[in-house]
Amino acid sequence: MLKPIAATLAAASLIAAFTAPSPVRAEIRYPWCAQYSGRNASTNCGFVTIAQCRTTVSGVGGYCYENPAYSVAPSQPKRRRAPRS
Repeated sequence: MLKPIAATLAAASLIAAFTAPSPVRAEIRYPWCAQYSGRNASTNCGFVTIAQCRTTVSGVGGYCYENPAYSVAPSQPKRRRAPRS
């Protein structure tokens, strides 16, 4: 009686391990942030270029800075193919 229960438990554990959902990475981090000044001071880290950020803060006041949470993914080195003989 114990062996069928153990086998069922082991099979269920394997199925759960291989069918478990993987974490989703929907977060996008941009390289530039704007710190708005004034009464409703806030931060927006959604700028691709420094020019975008500066244009946005030019009318409302504030300054731009590099996003400390942004990191550039290292590029993969290109593989060289061996010449065909």
